[in-house]
Amino acid sequence: MSYAYASEPPTKGKVILKTSMGDLEVELWPKEAPKATRNFVQLCLEGYYDNTVFHRIVKNFIVQGGDPTGTGLGGESIYNEPFADEFHSRLRFSHRGLLAMANTGRNTNTSQFFFTLDKTEDLNRKNTIFGKIVGDTIYNLLEIGEVEVEDEKPVYPIVIKSVEVLYNPFDDIETRTTAQERAAKLAEEKLKAEREANKKTKGKKNLSLLSFGDEAATEETIIKSSNVKKKIASSHDLLDDGRLSKEVIVSKDELKASTGRVDSDEKKPTSSAPAVPAKRAWEDESEEEDSDPEAAEEERAQQRRLVEVAKQRLGGSAAAGGTSKV
Repeated sequence: MSYAYASEPPTKGKVILKTSMGDLEVELWPKEAPKATRNFVQLCLEGYYDNTVFHRIVKNFIVQGGDPTGTGLGGESIYNEPFADEFHSRLRFSHRGLLAMANTGRNTNTSQFFFTLDKTEDLNRKNTIFGKIVGDTIYNLLEIGEVEVEDEKPVYPIVIKSVEVLYNPFDDIETRTTAQERAAKLAEEKLKAEREANKKTKGKKNLSLLSFGDEAATEETIIKSSNVKKKIASSHDLLDDGRLSKEVIVSKDELKASTGRVDSDEKKPTSSAPAVPAKRAWEDESEEEDSDPEAAEEERAQQRRLVEVAKQRLGGSAAAGGTSKV
């Protein structure tokens, strides 16, 4: 083991990952893996890894992080595309605490990285090594590797709260944003997403949260249906009773002929002229009766005849089927 440490090239550059389970002090190899190291340092300076989690932990193997989505499917590099692998003959997976790029195959590096928890020689020339944990902070890494997991995902999230770059090995790095600006932007996007979610759920009754939710929904339906205007029906129409006649005693035409009034169910013609007040109409009608007494007497006689006809029909239906009501 001591030979493995002695054969490694000297480091240049240092960062501290401040996690929810203690700090991880990391030294870098920018000369041996310049693309991977530059990518990692710049993302640290931009706050890209702040408040992300270690989404994958495999006991005695690796602790993986660097995905802002926390799913293992996200992440992007500073180059706006995956970059190539970088292998060095003096950097091998010979001990725990090594920092390397995670990928999905050859030359697919983005932002995800992992720390080794033991010797992992099967990863040689498959993943780019660009740093290692130093000092007593290695024990914090080992504690992280022992947490409870389900399907390689920690039951209780292990968070990288922030990253401090103690020594930047690159003098020419130009960050696209700062950690503070990125944090403000993420907070704004989160707030916007919450507002959109509230708009979608606003006004919807979640009756499933109530023990009487079904009853409330039924009652609301009954109330809505009761507000619908319907034509009034008599017991003759509603009851299936042979004693109740459904025959119309006086037709609408006969009723209109006897009274001279328009039925309320018929549509009245529209006119641009103002409607005559009801009181005035009846006054005119009474005046016409007074002005022509013979016509009025004839109309009253016609009404009496209609009443006699109705009584005769009523008597016939009563004799045939029992009691009948109008």
